Amino acid sequence: MAEKRDYYEVLGVAKDASAEDIKHAYKKLAIKYHPDKNPGNKEAEEKFKEAAEAYEVLSDPKKRAQYDQFGHEMPGMGGAGGAGGFSGGFSNFEDIFSQFGDIFGGGGFSGGFHSSGRTSRRQGPPRGQDLQIKIALSYKEILTGVTKKVRIKRYAPCTECAGKGGMGIKTCSTCHGSGRVRHVTQSFFQMVSETVCPDCGGTGETIAKPCTTCHGEGRNLEEETISIKIPVGIAEGQYLNLRGEGHSGPRGGASGDLLVVIAEKKDDFYTREGTDLHCTVEIPVYKLALGGTQRLPTLDGGEISIKIAAGTQPGSVFRLKEQGLPPLNAKGSRGNLFVEAKASIPMDLSQREKDLYKELSDIRKDKDTAKDESLLEKVKGFFS
Repeated sequence: MAEKRDYYEVLGVAKDASAEDIKHAYKKLAIKYHPDKNPGNKEAEEKFKEAAEAYEVLSDPKKRAQYDQFGHEMPGMGGAGGAGGFSGGFSNFEDIFSQFGDIFGGGGFSGGFHSSGRTSRRQGPPRGQDLQIKIALSYKEILTGVTKKVRIKRYAPCTECAGKGGMGIKTCSTCHGSGRVRHVTQSFFQMVSETVCPDCGGTGETIAKPCTTCHGEGRNLEEETISIKIPVGIAEGQYLNLRGEGHSGPRGGASGDLLVVIAEKKDDFYTREGTDLHCTVEIPVYKLALGGTQRLPTLDGGEISIKIAAGTQPGSVFRLKEQGLPPLNAKGSRGNLFVEAKASIPMDLSQREKDLYKELSDIRKDKDTAKDESLLEKVKGFFS
């Protein structure tokens, strides 16, 4: 089986492309490779399905976040290669064509796979849209876990009409409650299009007296503060899926989800590799030469001392166990802290200190000269 192509490459968009850019790119490819325009062309058929699969993932904020993190190894991916490998994607052309109602403003296509009596899957008030936000955390917040308060704008049920949209609600007589109307025409392919019902706007119901506050929508855009509990050990690129915390659906429709994507704040002292932390500490020259102890801060706000052996060289690395970060939701287990020693060279020497360094230089002159000569001899021997 051929290896799957990157979904962004399939659609020809950048990884930071907007939802509108992704939709536009898919529409362009779908028109180009549609079976009606390429009858019997297997290559065009595969490209059509490949573009549909890419759009199915990248148009969904949750699936896109998973794909950005895991690629084709994301949860729900099938093991087989090719355009049909995504187990949550399209099983055949019928599923692909059903997406065209949203892409082409309500119109769709079919290659004869629909029957005119098929019941629409969209019944009742539609579900609200998902929301996506990003939260940046410090390493200390990742270590201990934290609850963040965030202000978001989202649709909430109208309090005036209790989310119903008004009074005198009846099942739409045009679509019989499905919210969609279907049109079938016959050409080389059987053309089946589904459009939003013009009488009920896709809700499946009509309202005799719409609410004057929400104008029959059953929801209003509001700004509110919510609390989000961040678990211990989470990492950049991971996300939380808060079900039902997205936009409320119109006229009592189910609420979408809130996707919280995690970012990490840059730390002035630590860097991170998995659950391990790394830092560099300047240690006075005399302490590297004679030995001693060196204090340094810990991530939880305390401090710890490391033992410096006499003759420690700059660049030496100390490993402090259990001073790193924990894995996600782990209890008690933490990574390590790696401390690199850097020589601190004084620049504000007093006259007394200069005299002592000069005395030290005179004492070590013969040893250092011998070391230099030994190095030179080795280099000469290499080229001789």
